[in-house]
Amino acid sequence: MSNATRACIALLLLAAAPAFAQQAPAVAQQAPTVAQQAPAAGASPPAPLAWSSLAPEQRKLLSRYAGQWDSLPPARQQALAHGSDRWLGMSAEQRDKARERFSHWQGLPPEERHALRSRWQKFQELPPNEQARVRENFHKFQQLPPARRQMLREQWHKASPAERQQMIEHARERREKGQMPRPPQAPRPHR
Repeated sequence: MSNATRACIALLLLAAAPAFAQQAPAVAQQAPTVAQQAPAAGASPPAPLAWSSLAPEQRKLLSRYAGQWDSLPPARQQALAHGSDRWLGMSAEQRDKARERFSHWQGLPPEERHALRSRWQKFQELPPNEQARVRENFHKFQQLPPARRQMLREQWHKASPAERQQMIEHARERREKGQMPRPPQAPRPHR
């Protein structure tokens, strides 16, 4: 994979990071599970979770941890409970997509995974309104025709750091003025 492709993927993953953190679909009329009742991150150190406090479906999904559950750090227990809860709330299609993403992730070189984790942490440090803006921009980018997305990637890769900064500032100005970028128009036939 070329450096340009890696840089593009990294840029897109930074923008897409929120998509990987989608909320699981709500299940109507279901009591909240232990993972949903967990305190917000940073509120206080996580409390240990009793294996018996997990829903039966969660225990089945996490059965390989049953023998060592009590020796796991509370934060790991909370993460596993939350992850199992999300997994159980996914449709079959969502689970297939998650498996594909995980398989792709495992195939990445360690240094690339480290870089992506670092970008994800930076994204997590953004204020909620900035995170929402990144999500919105990512979804807008995904809605563009493939040819337009490719053209924008190529422009970004060919640009110098100063030109990239100008592109960012120009986009901010347009957004503040309420202008939306125009999609590329097909050449008009001459009559």
